[in-house]
Amino acid sequence: MLFEHQDLLALTLAHPQPRRQPQSRTLADGTRLTLIDTGILAIEPARPGDSDIVLSCGVHGNETAPIELVNDLVNAILDGSLKCRQRLLVQLGNTQAMVDGTRGILENMNRLFSGAHAQGEPNDEKRRAARLEQTVRAFFQQPGRKRFHYDLHTAIRDSQREKFAVYPYRPGRPWSIEQIRFLAGCGVKTILLSHSPTTTYSYFSSNEFGADAFTVELGKVYPFGHNDMSRFEACRAQLARLIAAEPLDYPPLAQSVVYDVCQVVNKHHEEFQFTFADDQANFTEFAPGHLLANDGEREVRVGEVAESIIFPNANVAIGQRALLTVVPTEIDDRFE
Repeated sequence: MLFEHQDLLALTLAHPQPRRQPQSRTLADGTRLTLIDTGILAIEPARPGDSDIVLSCGVHGNETAPIELVNDLVNAILDGSLKCRQRLLVQLGNTQAMVDGTRGILENMNRLFSGAHAQGEPNDEKRRAARLEQTVRAFFQQPGRKRFHYDLHTAIRDSQREKFAVYPYRPGRPWSIEQIRFLAGCGVKTILLSHSPTTTYSYFSSNEFGADAFTVELGKVYPFGHNDMSRFEACRAQLARLIAAEPLDYPPLAQSVVYDVCQVVNKHHEEFQFTFADDQANFTEFAPGHLLANDGEREVRVGEVAESIIFPNANVAIGQRALLTVVPTEIDDRFE
């Protein structure tokens, strides 16, 4: 019987390669679990509520805390301590990287969505990204339902704001105050507003299906078994309430801080170097005009107001994002 001897995480780590056939199991309350493929689990209540929820994690294989958090939620559904009353799709992303304890094998998987996996030479990570997209597309086919996708991560460096979320570009749609407050209930009280298309997983679900979707950063990278899971309890409790269709925690909007993404700095030369230390924390602020990086002959500088750095990584491939900068913004008529 599915999950009789191994839970979702253990089964995925033991068998990271694609599965030939789905496996299913029905719980005592009529909830049906279908292991669609390795690390991809659909959970369908007998009488689902009005929402379709995707929880993805492990898109970067060494970001283990969200994987353990999501696995714990699945185990709670299995043992009956958490009643699943919404349609739920759980995805453990880069399964081989999870086994290897690495961010990725050949790719940054979170740059392989919205069809980017079809570019260049095929490999296992590109095929996996296509499979993840395929299962989300099938999951979101039912019309007239609320759609949510929380792509859970941890960061490779320290951060002056431990938990934050990137809100993908939403052309023609306002930012959701309700979702900002929902994330605050997860302990995520810093929101970055993106203003351009990208190939991240959350943008894919937002753009293709109109889902409320976020890239959610929950802390710092640690190996399996070395995470202080008490730091994620607010997130676990809020996601459990969402899954169980119970009243959600909506802290006052004043508790949240919102930033606009100001610069998206892509790497164009191998001779790309930051002017700050390799371990500089996310959200470190630099003064107007400060030189942030040299990209070959090109200088990357702060603009006319102070900017804070996010996700600096000089080791990305040519053409990929090496840095974001952000500036504080107000919640105004762009929100509703």
